[in-house]
Amino acid sequence: MKSRFRLAGATIAFGWLATVAGAQQTLTQPLKAINDWYVHIYESGDVKECFVSSIPKRSVNTRGGKEVQVRRGVTQISVTFRPKEGVTGEVSFTGGYPYDPKSTVKLSVGGTTFDLYVDGEWAWTSGPDADEKIHEAFRRGATATVVGRSSRGTTTRDSISLIGFTAAMTEAKKLCT
Repeated sequence: MKSRFRLAGATIAFGWLATVAGAQQTLTQPLKAINDWYVHIYESGDVKECFVSSIPKRSVNTRGGKEVQVRRGVTQISVTFRPKEGVTGEVSFTGGYPYDPKSTVKLSVGGTTFDLYVDGEWAWTSGPDADEKIHEAFRRGATATVVGRSSRGTTTRDSISLIGFTAAMTEAKKLCT
């Protein structure tokens, strides 16, 4: 599956999380924090992109059925708006490592599971219909769980709070419409 994510968004996402982690200065800071979610806007020339993001509250890594310590890069879930391209609410997740290219990432909310398709360190939905179903689940849920498998065989289980998602989405839509 072809990646739908733009380099500008990846740079911003990695940059703000690195700043959150205290690692480096970034191109942009989150515009606003709403509970456990952050609202971002990026503008350069005629490019305008808004997105909301959150980082896991808890992560568990296992290999061979045993919990292991691993080093991961930036880990976050994002929902992106790029009005010039007609993108409204594109869901993506980066696990901070290259995914097993033969795997899918499982995103679960309230008993419903969605498959995300991998592309390097990123995972994506199948398209806008799946994105909207995830938005609805996020609005109704309290926690999302993302399970992926690295190219080295490590399984990761990330728990993400959904508190603030609806308000953050409303703000991002206002900024990018």
